Amino acid sequence: HTVVLNDPGRLLAVHIMHTALVSGWAGSMALYELAVFDPSDPVLDPMWRQGMFVIPFMTRLGITDSWGGWSISGGTVTNPGIWVMKVWQVRILCFLACVSWQRSGIGYIGT
Repeated sequence: HTVVLNDPGRLLAVHIMHTALVSGWAGSMALYELAVFDPSDPVLDPMWRQGMFVIPFMTRLGITDSWGGWSISGGTVTNPGIWVMKVWQVRILCFLACVSWQRSGIGYIGT
């Protein structure tokens, strides 16, 4: 841990890699859960009883409608919202922060 803590570039790289691993796991689990999800009886067979883990947390965040026209509740989607745009804006800001950090020389990864 001392090697990572004393090198700002390595510390940043480790955290970016951890974020990528967690995001990859969450995305693949969400796709798997979407493939096996049975919305036919939400009262007697809810998501948590079907072994879902990621999709219920996504719905708690407010992600219920898709731009593709499907809804987790089974209804028709007329306005999917702009949460995707907000996510991309945050990602672009994080990318710009990483680039400026690297350009300043503080986050130099090398020998």
